[in-house]
Order: sequence, then structure tokens, then C-alpha cells
Amino acid sequence: MSRLWRASPLTYLALVVAAGLSIFPIWWMLVVASRSNDAMGQLPPPITPGGNLGANIARLFDNTDAYFATGLINSVIVASTVTVSVVFFSSLAGFAFAKLRFRGRNALLLVIIATMMVPTQLGLIPLYLLMSKLQWNDRLPAVIVPVLVTGFGVFMMRQYAGQAISDELIEAARMDGCGTARIWWHVVVPALRPAAAVLGLLTFMTTWNDFLWPYAVLNDPANPTVQLSLRALSDGYYQDMSQVFTGTAIATLPLLLVFVLFGRQIIGGIMEGAVKA
Repeated sequence: MSRLWRASPLTYLALVVAAGLSIFPIWWMLVVASRSNDAMGQLPPPITPGGNLGANIARLFDNTDAYFATGLINSVIVASTVTVSVVFFSSLAGFAFAKLRFRGRNALLLVIIATMMVPTQLGLIPLYLLMSKLQWNDRLPAVIVPVLVTGFGVFMMRQYAGQAISDELIEAARMDGCGTARIWWHVVVPALRPAAAVLGLLTFMTTWNDFLWPYAVLNDPANPTVQLSLRALSDGYYQDMSQVFTGTAIATLPLLLVFVLFGRQIIGGIMEGAVKA
């Protein structure tokens, strides 16, 4: 049995190759971000960072066509607001669908699941017209409000709550005099913390990287998200690739920060699920 748990040299080799292939694009992005545009045409290409990172960052934030600082701030506002809202409402709805008994529960859950089957592109035009009626075009609420709740988040929390929270625990809390709101806050939220961390990470990454909907509804070049700023950097006949890669590197940092903050909860949730299984 011990041989089943012992990794062979071939396993280590495969892991090293996989790690190298995963890390190389990030490393190459940093290399180009720290060099001038001439590095893109060099043969063989450089594989070590240069000394132009500070200058490239300064040129990036001084670029009046990209509004990169505004794009970063807007993306932080949009992604943070959407993430908090999705986790909050999904935990409430997931708890209700998993542990509360009410008429039409299964029908409503099917409706929510059905929304996950509709491609985003099909709702683009009617949603744009709705934003125009509300006079939200070129404003951040047009990017935030349509995704404050997601069907995936509700379904994920419902599935996790059904397994992580026992009916006996809910009944014990009711016998102690807790109402539904207090049960959600004191019993459900601590139990859903690992799933909430995973959902928060996925939501933040999806919202941060979203391009299509902000591109459709934010037509003012002075009020972009970070993805629209990166697009502005890559527009035109001449592309300053050092600026593009510098902007991409800076835009990746918040994702790494969020992963570091939520990583312990995610690993804890995985380990907890493994122990239960």
C-alpha cells in the first residue's frame, strides 16, 4: 500500500514541466514589462528582466489615451461591490432553498438554474436598452447592477448549505430562540465560509476580467474599467508592447492579492470536504 503513495521521479518531472509551462507566460510578461520595445524583436529573445520597469510604469500612467489609473479604480469598485453582493445574496438564497420550506421552492430553483443556461450575448441588447432607459450608460451602476446576483452563486451556495448544515443544527438554534435572520448570521454564515471564499474569488476574477459588457455600456474613454484601458493601449497602428505588458502585469496584481487573502479559506474548504468524504 505504501508504494501507492510514493511519487516516482517521472511524477516529479511531470510536475516540474507543468509548473514551468504555467509560470513561463507570467515570467515573460514581467520580462517584457521591464524592457523597451526593442526586446520584442531580439533573437534570441531575452529571458531576464531589464531595468525599464519604473520608466514603463510612469509612461503607462501618463498615457492620456488609456486612463489606466481611472480604470484600476473603477475595476476595484466594480469587482469589490459585485463580489460582496453576490456572496451576500447567494448565501441568503442558498440557505433558503436548502433549509427553509416554502411553496414554489423547487419551481423557483429551476428558474434560477435556467438563467445559467442563457448565453450572456443573448441578453446584451435588451440589457443595454434598459440601461439607456435608466440613463446609466457611461456610468458604473450599468456595470454593477446587472450582476449583483448570479444563478451560479445561488446554486453553489444551495448545494453546499444542503451538505454542510444539518437540520438538527437549525432546529437546535430555533429551540434556543433564534429567528431566521440570527440563524443565518450565527449558524449558516460560519458554515458557508469556505464556499463563500471560493465564490468570492471566482466572482472577483470574473468581474475583474470582464470585457464585453463594460465595452458595450461604457462608451466614455475617460471612464473605463481596467480591461478597457488595456484595450486602449493595444489600439492603433503602432502598439507599445512594453506598456501593454506593464499594464497587464499591474492589472494581475489585484487578482493575486485576492487569491492570497482567500487562499487559506479555499484550502480549508477543500480539506474539510475531503475529511467529510
